Amino acid sequence: MRLAYIATRHAYLHAGVHCKIVKHMRILLLVSVLGAMHYSHKNIVSTVNLDCKLDLKAIALQARNAEYNPKRFAAVIMRIREPKTTALIFASGKMVCTGAKSEQQSKLAARKYARIIQKLGFPAKFKDFKIQNIVGSCDVKFPIRLEGLAYSHGAFSSYEPELFPGLIYRMKQPKIVLLIFVSGKIVLTGAKVRDETYTAFENIYPVLTEFRKVQQ
Repeated sequence: MRLAYIATRHAYLHAGVHCKIVKHMRILLLVSVLGAMHYSHKNIVSTVNLDCKLDLKAIALQARNAEYNPKRFAAVIMRIREPKTTALIFASGKMVCTGAKSEQQSKLAARKYARIIQKLGFPAKFKDFKIQNIVGSCDVKFPIRLEGLAYSHGAFSSYEPELFPGLIYRMKQPKIVLLIFVSGKIVLTGAKVRDETYTAFENIYPVLTEFRKVQQ
C-alpha cells in the first residue's frame, strides 16, 4: 500500500497536469488510502451566532432534551437525535454544536437548534456559522517506535508515557495536533477544513513508516 501511494503521488506531481486536477487526484488518492486504514471523522465542532439575547432559564423550562445548571456551567445543554449532536447555548446568543460526523451534519444540526430557539419565541438568526474543529482517526496497521519518533522530532513531539500513552505531535503546517499510539492508531484534531486532515496525514505517514516497529 505504501509503495502504491508513493508511486502514484510521484506520478501525479511530475505529470505536468493542471494544478487543480493534481489536487483533486491527490485528494482522491489520500481518501482511498485512508479508507483502507479505516479513517473516519469522529467529531465536528462548529459555532454560530443567533444574534439575540437569550433567557436560558426559559429555554431550559420549555425545550425538550435541555438542561441548565448555572452553578455548574453558564449555558443550556440541548440535544437532538438526528443528527445526533449536542449544543451549548449561551445567553449572549452564541452557540457551539458538537458531535456531528460531517460538516454538513453539523450545519444541519445547528439550523435545527436555531429553529427550536425561534419556536420558543426568540428572534434567533443564523449568522457566522463556522467549523472550529474536525477530529478524525485512523489506523496505519503497524506498530510505531514512539521513543525514536519523539527523539528525532523533539521540536514537534511530546511523549511522557507515564502521564499519557500516546505521543503528541504538533504539526506546524497545517496546524494540526496528532495523537500517535504505539499500536498505529492515530487521532487528528485541530483542522478547520477536511483537506487539512488529508494534508496532515500525507505529511506524517512517511514519518510513521520511518519509525515502524519491526516485530520479532
